[in-house]
Amino acid sequence: MKQLLYERLTEYIVENQDRFYRTAYSYTRHQEDALDAVQSAVCRALEAHGSLKDENAVRTWFYRILVNECLTILKKRKKVVLTADCPEQEEVYYETEYEKEDDMERELDRLGPDISGIIKLRFFEEMSLKEISAVTGYNLNTVKSRLYRGLKLLKENIQEEDLWAD
Repeated sequence: MKQLLYERLTEYIVENQDRFYRTAYSYTRHQEDALDAVQSAVCRALEAHGSLKDENAVRTWFYRILVNECLTILKKRKKVVLTADCPEQEEVYYETEYEKEDDMERELDRLGPDISGIIKLRFFEEMSLKEISAVTGYNLNTVKSRLYRGLKLLKENIQEEDLWAD
């Protein structure tokens, strides 16, 4: 049973690695951080595969691990203090495939990580509200209210941008 679950998990990870990277990149906005988050999530999932009770819940279980890894990286990034006397400055790398082509990503970022994360899981990863609730750990009604509040704010912000553009 455990071996079958392990094989199913590895198959799922290999098949969806691009989606995992896209999700991690949407949270972290840095290639290295996104790759680190996916790698850490894969390692944690493979190490803890025995704790998975329902093999049909692999998707939500893995996404919860991935989102938690992304949030951990973001917390660590806030704690890092950069100094001006750093001899080598790292060049910023921009992922061209996931480059912001419109204002939608910027508008999502303005909503905050809780609300934007729910919107991204709902529309980019096509998860149901129940799955999002399992991934984020929020109550289903909290997920619903944050989703609808976020969509309303998103609509208002985009309409406001359109008014300023005219």
